[in-house]
Amino acid sequence: LFTDTTLSGEIGTKKKVKRLLSFQRYFHASRLLRGIVPQASLYLLDEDYLGQARHMLSKVGMWDFDIFLFDRLTNGNSLVTLLCHLFNVHGLIHHFQLDMVTLHRFLVMVQEDYHSQNPYHNAVHAADVTQAMHCYLREPKLANFLTPSDIMLGLLAAAAHDVDHPGVNQPFLIKTKHHLASLYQNVSVLENHHWRSTIGMLRESRLLAHLPKEVTQDIEQQLGSLILATDINRQNEFLIRLKSHLDNQDLRLEDAQDRHFMLQIALKCADICNPCRLWDLSKQWSERVCEEFYRQGDLEQKFELEISPLCNQQKDTIPSIQIGFMTYIVEPLFERWAQFTGDTPLSENMLNHLRRNKAKWRSLLHKQHSSSRSNDHSGQVTGSQEQTLNEEETP
Repeated sequence: LFTDTTLSGEIGTKKKVKRLLSFQRYFHASRLLRGIVPQASLYLLDEDYLGQARHMLSKVGMWDFDIFLFDRLTNGNSLVTLLCHLFNVHGLIHHFQLDMVTLHRFLVMVQEDYHSQNPYHNAVHAADVTQAMHCYLREPKLANFLTPSDIMLGLLAAAAHDVDHPGVNQPFLIKTKHHLASLYQNVSVLENHHWRSTIGMLRESRLLAHLPKEVTQDIEQQLGSLILATDINRQNEFLIRLKSHLDNQDLRLEDAQDRHFMLQIALKCADICNPCRLWDLSKQWSERVCEEFYRQGDLEQKFELEISPLCNQQKDTIPSIQIGFMTYIVEPLFERWAQFTGDTPLSENMLNHLRRNKAKWRSLLHKQHSSSRSNDHSGQVTGSQEQTLNEEETP
């Protein structure tokens, strides 16, 4: 197929061929698309080689869900597989009369528009955020009021909130005069791009083409509102508003506007929930995001630009970055979320993980400082000392 279509010119780009091949693989592998409709739940997983992934999906609402393992089991298709399953679990396929082939094609487009070379902002991060969003949508305080539209918007926004992320932040795009910065006038540059890219793929796939025009327009606008809420520069704006609602006890989730606001808060939580995961998972995400920061710093140094905050590998250590992130960004948001949910088991679990992980980073930071002082005094670390430090830093 690859040879024939490339030589004939029917498919102009390698990306389109890759997308087609990916779809064909699923077309033949899926029990549903082979015409074998299961009697119980719908799974787009072939039992013969994705049994373990299917087993994991039965526990997709658990907070200890390992998205890295799930991505390996699905051969790098964690986002597509997860979304197909969640759309079925929440009854969205039936409610919105979605075509399964079209849904799958749209999700493949979204997954492939993430940059796999990004250590952090890639499709696995999107899948992780989507799994967290699913957990939050099941919190009783919120779940009792959600409509199918709310659930679909929440899952779609989570899956696409960082689509086509370039692996650098907004200040980098602005100071390098990137065309996206000019296009969006230096305001929520990346978030606007993620939203517009998502709308483009929705329209190209025609996933919602059968719905009334006013419905699709409303979905597109609400998706934009949700994705734009993930701009970290708007953190205080949302925190102040949430605090006001909670203090005044005036949230009315029967009202669509208040429900939408809490969906924004839920997506913000899902986007930065890594410090609230189990240590092994949280540590991997921390290392990945810092690697992406350092890559940006290396680029800035190469082009003789001022190195952005948190991007200098010589000065900004992973423990110090994470402690600051947890203290000033994550803790204030998740404490308010716990106040909203009413200290549910999930909220308490997340806050407990957050406190333990912060303590571990502080311990590692202390060891780094001790090691630094030792180096200053001795001029070098002996082989046995180095081995001891490495063993101590291994959790």
